[in-house]
Amino acid sequence: MRQQSYLNSAKKILESYAGDIPFAAFLKKQFAANKKFGSTDRKQIAALCYHYFRLGNAAYQISIEERLITATFLCEQSPNEFLAFHKPEWNVRTHKPVEEKIAIAQIDIRKLFPWADALSDEVDPVAFCSSFFTQPLFFLRIRPGQKKSVLRKLDDAGLPYSLVGDDCIALPISTKIDSLLVLDKEVVVQDYNSQKVLDILKQHYPVSAIHRPVSVWDCCAASGGKSLLAYDILDGKIELTVSDIRESILMNLRKRFTAAGINKYHSLIADLQTSNPKPQTSNFDLIICDAPCTGSGTWGRTPEQLCFFSGNRIAEYAARQQQIVSNVIPKLKKGGMFIYITCSVFKAENEAIVDFIKEKFHLRLLQMELLKGYDKKADSMFTAAFVQSGSLSGS
Repeated sequence: MRQQSYLNSAKKILESYAGDIPFAAFLKKQFAANKKFGSTDRKQIAALCYHYFRLGNAAYQISIEERLITATFLCEQSPNEFLAFHKPEWNVRTHKPVEEKIAIAQIDIRKLFPWADALSDEVDPVAFCSSFFTQPLFFLRIRPGQKKSVLRKLDDAGLPYSLVGDDCIALPISTKIDSLLVLDKEVVVQDYNSQKVLDILKQHYPVSAIHRPVSVWDCCAASGGKSLLAYDILDGKIELTVSDIRESILMNLRKRFTAAGINKYHSLIADLQTSNPKPQTSNFDLIICDAPCTGSGTWGRTPEQLCFFSGNRIAEYAARQQQIVSNVIPKLKKGGMFIYITCSVFKAENEAIVDFIKEKFHLRLLQMELLKGYDKKADSMFTAAFVQSGSLSGS
């Protein structure tokens, strides 16, 4: 009866969710209002709901109960009590490859993500859709000089992890590291591909060749992850300016910078869609624009978007991105570098913005790359680096 209760509870929660707030926040409120659920109950019900969302727009012809059972079969990789009760013939096949399970469940994978025509050219639609049945990993970036200490702490704690490259650690999604590692001082919580979006700086700004601080503007700074990354890549040899649209965002950034040991920087509140920003430095060697976007490359972590996203928003975000880059690129110094970043998989937010920048500002494209995460249990990111005419300054 417990497994039936889990099914009924998940159904009730899903029927009352309108997609207007992140599902994690909605679920927290639901559990707070229903004290009868213990920790095991909450974990199981939450898992069922998230499994449900991972089916996206596929199999809407079947009932919510059937979708919950089907989604659990596709997402789980080992036998479990829920499937043993509701679908025992599937429970013994949970270990099968996801492609085989999709065939068993008779799911049309192409319907899961109905915006395939809008995807960037490099995205494999089938592989991308299939990836939603696998939960992404939790990634950390080791800060300079901290690797030996960080790995020793992880080993001593007996945590399962893998080292991806030199400074990236991959862990199971539920891993708690707050009491083990000092966030932002020793490690930064940052997705695998988010750690790679500024790799071009290693080539064009070799630390040994930086003879004066590089003036850097992180114009859509949010929590400051890209600023921290640039700071570490350039060995702290930067004159940093950060901006975002709300003071509350910058307050969180300041706390993070303090923990990271970054005390010298400029900050300003700026709505880059509507205003002409006026940072203290009028011309920058490097502008980083991690633009607001649909976030479609991160929906493996927020799968409710598959069910509630409206395709009309793609064009809305693309228009915002055009406005933002139009307001910040004039602040780029001759010979300076502009790096455009999204966590989107949509062409209108990626390649189309690159074309817009080239046509309107005549910047030279150095590199453009879609960093695929769907085959790495990571987020997918897009990055494009441009340079003004003339040689790069600051190196």
